[in-house]
Amino acid sequence: MILHCVFLRLKTAMTIEDKESLFAAIVALKQVIPGILDIKYGPNVSPEGLHAGFVDGFAVTFESPEARDAYLVHPEHVIVGERIASSTDGGLAGILVFDLNI
Repeated sequence: MILHCVFLRLKTAMTIEDKESLFAAIVALKQVIPGILDIKYGPNVSPEGLHAGFVDGFAVTFESPEARDAYLVHPEHVIVGERIASSTDGGLAGILVFDLNI
């Protein structure tokens, strides 16, 4: 399995409703892309203060590396990915991705 962790520096102008809508679109990918086992999202709750501005994020659990790879190029993911990038400070610079084998 793969744990696909995505950390975001969302624009400060985003409202709570904007964030909820964005994360709802991410969660909806589970219904259309095979191999997604789970999606969790929310704000960083670490007390360490080491977030470097990445204060929101989500994690997608995939059944296999192949499922993750298919997700990356899936047209629905591409659409949501563009929405994510346009919602962050600095576009792609406002996104940090870290995948783990689990």
